[in-house]
Amino acid sequence: VRVVVASTSCSGTLIDEDQVLTAHHCVSQRDKYGDFTEKNARPRDIRVELGGDYLPWGDVGVRAVVAPPCGHAAGEGDIAVLVLERKLIGVATAKPRLDAAPSLGEHASPVGFGRCALSGEAISRRRRSGGTIDRVLDSRFRLDASICPGDSGGPILADGSKEVLGVISAAVMDGSENTLGRAEFTRLDRWRAVFASAKAIAEGQSASEQPPIGGCPAR
Repeated sequence: VRVVVASTSCSGTLIDEDQVLTAHHCVSQRDKYGDFTEKNARPRDIRVELGGDYLPWGDVGVRAVVAPPCGHAAGEGDIAVLVLERKLIGVATAKPRLDAAPSLGEHASPVGFGRCALSGEAISRRRRSGGTIDRVLDSRFRLDASICPGDSGGPILADGSKEVLGVISAAVMDGSENTLGRAEFTRLDRWRAVFASAKAIAEGQSASEQPPIGGCPAR
């Protein structure tokens, strides 16, 4: 799916009938200069567009944003789950890998709705060139991949199983979608509390009843 907040857009993954996985910085509020703040956008200001072709076949609103208290400008905690206003019946979902970390040497490919400056086609879902995971950190992992602006928040999929290993967080880009650059992804297994809280809210619990999400660096 494509996640739209005001004049900015990111990518996301439908992981349940009413839950979308994306990057935290994609749903952060911006100040009047366009810089990230440490506040989340209001759910009513976020729109999720459905479909992978040039034009979405539908859209749905958001009723809750679940994210760590860090990660508003990427880095640690750059992960969020959006609880949708309604279930999307009959729409395919992807499976996040929550019980194990990505493995060194595992090959994976990112997917997103981004568009580089030299891209010749309009915005649509693209499977990017991926690579082999060569570094796994406490809450992130890295490899060389092709990433374009607007891909942030999209999934990186394990080749073969198609499990979602992480969220596209940051990358080196040069304007061409064919260039492999250093890219960083948020590990999902490190932030299982985000998924648990989103599931509870989707099942009817109040967001105010959820325990704080820990794991952010101490200030």
